Amino acid sequence: MILTGTEIKERLGTDIIIEPYTDKQLNPNSYNLTLHNELLVYEEIVLDMKRPNRFKRTAIPPEGLILKPNQLYLARTVERTETYNLVPMLEGRSSVGRLGLFVHITAGFGDVGFRGYWTLEMVAVQPIRIYAGVEICQIFYHTIEGGVTEYKSSKYQGNSDIQPSMLWKDFDQKKLDSQSLFPPQKFS
Repeated sequence: MILTGTEIKERLGTDIIIEPYTDKQLNPNSYNLTLHNELLVYEEIVLDMKRPNRFKRTAIPPEGLILKPNQLYLARTVERTETYNLVPMLEGRSSVGRLGLFVHITAGFGDVGFRGYWTLEMVAVQPIRIYAGVEICQIFYHTIEGGVTEYKSSKYQGNSDIQPSMLWKDFDQKKLDSQSLFPPQKFS
């Protein structure tokens, strides 16, 4: 089940922490999160899963920043959240989607126990001017059943900034070198 806005507000300070919090961003069954004033853009032409990829940091000026189509932009929320005994989920706002901006392409599914800022993967369908502080996405909460094991990732837990992919940390190079994931096949 998804929590109502009233229940989200009731659980603030216990199962849910949103900092900063303001009542005007509370919805009937979600809470709007706002866009921070910086973005990361990868500098690599081809991104590699097995290594860190270079990126540059870009500030969103007061007059806004135009995002180009077919470019991945990483951003973060102004709000830092913590979630206990619930599953946090993140979705772009429909008003933003109707302008052709995909705010959270994947990974909108959070984990019980996540603490930090949400990194947003943004792609524009056509050029669009964005502004820091806009209510860009919404967080909502699912109840869970069963024993709770909290999220404890060394990659993303407790972050304080936009986080590029750290998938490369999942690759154990020695293990990959010593055993093939795909054994050779014989072709006739």
